[in-house]
Amino acid sequence: MDDGRIVDLFLARDEQALAEARAKYGGRLFSLARNLLGDPETALECVSDALFEAWNRIPPHEPREYLFAFLAKLTRASALTRVRARSAAKRSAELVELTGELEALLPSPSDTESEAEARRLRSAMNAFLRSLPDKKRELFVRRYWYCESIDAIAFARGTSQSQVKSALFRIRKQLKAYLEKEGFSL
Repeated sequence: MDDGRIVDLFLARDEQALAEARAKYGGRLFSLARNLLGDPETALECVSDALFEAWNRIPPHEPREYLFAFLAKLTRASALTRVRARSAAKRSAELVELTGELEALLPSPSDTESEAEARRLRSAMNAFLRSLPDKKRELFVRRYWYCESIDAIAFARGTSQSQVKSALFRIRKQLKAYLEKEGFSL
């Protein structure tokens, strides 16, 4: 079923919308949550939570053109909430590694506390990602949005881990230069 029809079901408050969204995107949403959590049972709960949240947010939102992105954002938020709760007492090395890779490039939280500054940063990041060739953008998004391991990305691309690491290093270097050019102090 196409996304527009699924959104129509959500708008009509038809519970079939949940089944259709799960059938179409459940596997990808599960992978996203599992990449963040490492726990299949909790990942399934995050997908269910995201679909419930979509039920509550549609309407007023009508994500006809971006349903997967909408559901992925909700799933990711649910998974990250659980990661933070689970690692309150102990730090998750994998999440620290991922955030550490980008942390040096992004302005500190005190620089982005105002909403206007956060919007400006979001706009700059989106512009940077749009400027990347498709393969580099996919690599960046797979690593830093979907939190896929270097191993999984290398396997999917049919390349070595060192090539993936090198490409990510170069993209982060480009991002740093781009953000500095845009006036962000890093």
